[in-house]
Amino acid sequence: MQNEDVTGRVALITGASSGIGEAIARELAGAGMRVVLGARRLEKLEALAADLGGDDAARAVQLDVTDWQSCQDAVAAAVDAFGTIDALVVNAGFGAPRGWLESTPEHWRDMVLTNVYGAAITIRAALPTLTQSKGDVLITSSVAGRRVLPGSLYSTTKHAATAMAEALRQEVAEQGVRVTSIEPGMVDTPFFDNGVPDWSLAPQDIADAALFAITRPRRATVTTLTVRPTAQTV
Repeated sequence: MQNEDVTGRVALITGASSGIGEAIARELAGAGMRVVLGARRLEKLEALAADLGGDDAARAVQLDVTDWQSCQDAVAAAVDAFGTIDALVVNAGFGAPRGWLESTPEHWRDMVLTNVYGAAITIRAALPTLTQSKGDVLITSSVAGRRVLPGSLYSTTKHAATAMAEALRQEVAEQGVRVTSIEPGMVDTPFFDNGVPDWSLAPQDIADAALFAITRPRRATVTTLTVRPTAQTV
């Protein structure tokens, strides 16, 4: 199966300021795509956009995925900059491996708003453009969205993300929009405050998976990509 050439196509990536989002941005830009980088921390995004080639290749937009107007503005900025969106990478998210008595209700609320509601309204804002371009939606879920893991509501939000991807796929498949759920295992990112085992994945491993999904021939959709460290047992 030959890879599709994605040179000149446009990707909007949320949570792009660090970790998996930054790695995906670098990978897609390296494949010739133009990228629009969304996150709350604009300073880091602007530095990354400059590193990826500046205004002709990359743009930075301040984005709060829990705010509907902010999502609409980010989509409009992407279309204004590059004319369309061919791929949406729904990557913004957070959590913590804390139990029911260690997490606070405020933390749960913010996690649900970001990981579930934020993912949904980001997709909603971009979907009319993606339908026109017959584009790709990539949703960063987790192995915690495939099997239940402890840690209060984090696994709950990722089960929701996995279900969201499949529900969306069934709705938009006949319109030529492809939907992929990427399910990483343990990845060495700032997501984990206390460090990770030496055997953890690198963000680049997930970026490779994202590019693989996007470069499949249009007749094929990679619906799920689960990427675990070899030594991870759950």
